[in-house]
Amino acid sequence: MITKSIPNMFTIGNLALGMIALILALNGKYSMAAIMIIIAMLLDGLDGRVARALHVQSEFGKELDSLSDVISFGAAPALLMYMVTLQSMPESIAWTATVIFPICGAIRLARFNVRAGTTGYFIGLPIPAAGGVLATLSLFHNEISGTYMIIIMLLLSYLMVSRVKYPNFKKVGLPKKAVLGAPIVIVIAVAIAVIFPEQISKLIFIPLVIYAIYGVKQNIETALRRRRHKKKEEDPLHLDN
Repeated sequence: MITKSIPNMFTIGNLALGMIALILALNGKYSMAAIMIIIAMLLDGLDGRVARALHVQSEFGKELDSLSDVISFGAAPALLMYMVTLQSMPESIAWTATVIFPICGAIRLARFNVRAGTTGYFIGLPIPAAGGVLATLSLFHNEISGTYMIIIMLLLSYLMVSRVKYPNFKKVGLPKKAVLGAPIVIVIAVAIAVIFPEQISKLIFIPLVIYAIYGVKQNIETALRRRRHKKKEEDPLHLDN
């Protein structure tokens, strides 16, 4: 019984950190709020792997994971961005962008739960990646204007509900013995993050952005290949230069 609860403890930790991130954002502690979201991403990446390693996957855990993700990677990053940058924008625009992001995230999660995806790929940008980009992006508010922040926020919202394919690393297995070491990894990660919150957040921003852009790039290249292939089929005499 205890073994079955272990993955859910990671998921609940994810949810708890999302709520803490909301509170920190409301209290003006933006770097720490971003760090809480990043650590929540770590827990989110571990819960499924732990469940598979212990052979205790369940529908309950799947639904709990989605509900937690809406808070940690939908509502928390959106509120953080609003508190940092969007409050200075026209109210109607700021409120709309802030609300759209978690809505698109919820749609993305609901679609993931009811539709079979492509093996090895996610359809649409996963909400943890989108939330991570938004949370870490907020720390660049002194370098990036509010207008660009809103554009990026809406773009991330679109990517979550798009048909763009992204590599799925969640299927990468976790040895059963490694489950015992997971809490140690989390404690070390939290300790480092608390000491260097802004530096760590900005550092993590880079791979998250690369991941978000990678899917778009691959999608464009696939579309171009299909167009060239279709053109060749329609014109058998066509020769590439």
